[in-house]
Amino acid sequence: MSDPIQFERAVGDRYSKAAKAREAKLCCSVEYDSRLLEVIPQEILERDYGCGDPTRHLQRGETVLDLGSGGGKVCYIASQIVGPEGRVIGVDMNDAMLALAESHRQSIGNRLGYHNVSFLKGKIQDLPLADGTVDVIVSNCVLNLVRPQDKRRLFHEMFRVLRRGGRAVISDIVSDEQVPEAMQRDPELWSGCISGAFREDALLAAFEEAGFDDVRILRRDAEPWQVIDGIEFRALTVRADRQADANGRTDEPCCGPGSDCG
Repeated sequence: MSDPIQFERAVGDRYSKAAKAREAKLCCSVEYDSRLLEVIPQEILERDYGCGDPTRHLQRGETVLDLGSGGGKVCYIASQIVGPEGRVIGVDMNDAMLALAESHRQSIGNRLGYHNVSFLKGKIQDLPLADGTVDVIVSNCVLNLVRPQDKRRLFHEMFRVLRRGGRAVISDIVSDEQVPEAMQRDPELWSGCISGAFREDALLAAFEEAGFDDVRILRRDAEPWQVIDGIEFRALTVRADRQADANGRTDEPCCGPGSDCG
């Protein structure tokens, strides 16, 4: 699995199949607010793969970016929380998942009475967004799927697109020990959110290294999701903030025509 193409092919092939038929091995048991699921079609609900609910930490009116948005479940939940004043952007690289999410976008918006969700194709380590354009980044069991050589860039991309004063709320699978290289080369374990998992302390350190502040654990499952070769893999939800500037401002500098930016 040292070839980056193999990492991406393993993930792409597995999630393309999972967009068409549910695969139980790709998800943990997660409880969502049932009221927010009522407008979401069953085929999206049953083909959702996650390990937490970062939408619990959203507020009305915010602009939200969902990394690895898949079939769109988190986006459509977030849409209702942020309301018509807010905006939700989903980014995913898988055509089958994007097609599933997009196929219901119009009808869900019609039921809600407003349309505030859009989907973009792209890699989450190379986001197709301008600097400082979102208030909150969420992700549900996706960061572990990024190939190892791109993970550092992933955290810097998250920091880049967040406005000052923004935050990331990430649910993902972590391990209690470093995953051995032999396990990382297994395409089934990699695409199954196992062998690409961050060691718990390394995940927190990655946020800090990228410039985030006040990195903290919001939820940590006591029981592991899986135990393989003595290594425990469990769900974790983390919050990391991008601080406002020294004067408390959260607006981004304007460098457009007529500005004083040099």
